[in-house]
Amino acid sequence: MSFNNPLDQLYRQVIMDHYKNPRNRGVLEGNSVDINMNNPTCGDRIHLTMKVEDGKIADVKFEGEGCSISMSSASMMTQAIKGKTVEEALKLAHIFSNMMQGKEYDGSVDLGDIEALQGVSKFPARIKCATLAWKAMEKGLHQHH
Repeated sequence: MSFNNPLDQLYRQVIMDHYKNPRNRGVLEGNSVDINMNNPTCGDRIHLTMKVEDGKIADVKFEGEGCSISMSSASMMTQAIKGKTVEEALKLAHIFSNMMQGKEYDGSVDLGDIEALQGVSKFPARIKCATLAWKAMEKGLHQHH
């Protein structure tokens, strides 16, 4: 990946910060959603646990191993969905999926750090890395309901 412009540099710093200092790392005890997923092509693996109460994601944690893209995406995703309703979390997953496909997304939603992953859409081999945690979250929420 080439990071020549200042925005790319900033995005790279945000991704590396989430990779080196992951948010919401760990496993929730007594959780209502427990999902394991992996990406066999590159060995990324995630274990996602969520506590869903009254239609809201009360808490979320992840464990796993993989490249900086997959682990930082998992960290960003857990930050983004904590406190959100299940519907809001699924909408965010849809927006993120569109962003990874290089499609326009709803600019009225503040993606925060997640925007740093926008450039991944230019590297098809890395898209699965970025979307792994999001797919796990969607699968877990769909199984929960």
